[in-house]
Amino acid sequence: MQYESVYSLLHEFYAVLEAEVRETMKIPEDSRVSEGNTAVCLIDGEGRVHGKMFGSDTVRQRQSFRVAWTKASQVWLTGIETGEYERRVFTGEIPENANGIDNPDLIGWVGGQPVTLKNGLHFSVGFSGFRGTTDKNIVLEAFKRMNLLP
Repeated sequence: MQYESVYSLLHEFYAVLEAEVRETMKIPEDSRVSEGNTAVCLIDGEGRVHGKMFGSDTVRQRQSFRVAWTKASQVWLTGIETGEYERRVFTGEIPENANGIDNPDLIGWVGGQPVTLKNGLHFSVGFSGFRGTTDKNIVLEAFKRMNLLP
């Protein structure tokens, strides 16, 4: 897929995701976590990093993006969702540094996941700012609304 097509798709994704963020902010448990500041990071199959920050507090946005990037980059290295990868490391199924991630850099919070779209385009995605299950599901919901998931 041409870079311009990916950029256009992601531009639309960010708009849909932003609407999802606004709706999720109505949930008190999620609103308290983010205080209105969230971020998404996507790494495509060619290693290009894409992302967007939402909210009004630039310091909190930066913190959220750092966590989103950490989630996305761990998925990019491992191909495994963040919470699941940590579980496998701590149960000994995967050696600690098997994928170049030392224990202090391991992120176990839910919200990092591989996503493959109907057209075959693959992203390693991290979202941060809400509760872990919300971080995971908000990304999937945005792609579903765009009718891009298989």
